[in-house]
Amino acid sequence: MDIIGIGYLGFETANLDAWREYGPQVMGFQTGSAPEDDQDSLYFRMDDRRHRIAFHPGKIDRLAYIGWEAKGKLEFHAAVERFREHGVEVTFADDALRERRGVKELIRFRDPVGYQHELFYAQKWMPRSFQPGRPHGGFTCGERGVGHVVVITPEFGPELEHFLTVVMGMRYYGAGAGKGKTGFFGAKLNTHTSHDIAYGFGPGKAGVQHVGITVNSVRDVGETYDLVRKKGLQMMMTLGQHTQDPHMSFYHFTPSGFAIECIAELEPWHDDGFELNPEKLSTWGHEVVGPILGPSVRTPQEVFDPEVVAGRY
Repeated sequence: MDIIGIGYLGFETANLDAWREYGPQVMGFQTGSAPEDDQDSLYFRMDDRRHRIAFHPGKIDRLAYIGWEAKGKLEFHAAVERFREHGVEVTFADDALRERRGVKELIRFRDPVGYQHELFYAQKWMPRSFQPGRPHGGFTCGERGVGHVVVITPEFGPELEHFLTVVMGMRYYGAGAGKGKTGFFGAKLNTHTSHDIAYGFGPGKAGVQHVGITVNSVRDVGETYDLVRKKGLQMMMTLGQHTQDPHMSFYHFTPSGFAIECIAELEPWHDDGFELNPEKLSTWGHEVVGPILGPSVRTPQEVFDPEVVAGRY
């Protein structure tokens, strides 16, 4: 499938008021305009797109959907046919949902774990319209999308890797250097980053572990780091550089209990052409100073909709 990357992310949260402050003041997101039929939700902009991250009212904090961006109309419909060929159930969005997302067409589907995904093309945008919520150099979205997301899966069977690599056509980047079983996967057209999504095996657990967001400069990482420390927010890992990509980052927890990895590219990422097997997670820094799994990681029965639980768990 000709997928660019994650075009947008949607979450449910019981902490909307905390996000109204945290999003602009800490991360530098712009608070966008909510659609007329979704005024209770909170929409954040990271660039000239209508929105990149949305938070909807919910009883608990959980991932609501991952929005993958197809290159265009032809690629979108080719992907639809591929899903159907492999027996994946897809649902076409109605006019109201397409308008809410600001896209031309959209389908919804679930992965073998139970997470909700969407595939779309042509999201609305307006050149030179992004205004950060605080002084900020901007976010590196464009050709790569929002960034990456790491989710926990209570089961890690072969059907998951088959779905991601064979059906969705992603490249398998490897398992990384972390403890336990993890798989990193990258969208076909995203040649700018090592991965767009990763699944970490956590028996009896599900939910978002962290979201990776790339900013335009080291200064943006540093200033965000200072704000996180000044406000006394819980950190997961200190500043550091991962072994398998030439980027500097740190991890801290959001009001929803998952972490954000704030990233700056020290040099452009390039595909090594073979699967790496790093001996250490990072070349320097990244001292673990908080929990690896935050309160956003719960049981599948809490995270997934009842129909998903009934069919899988």
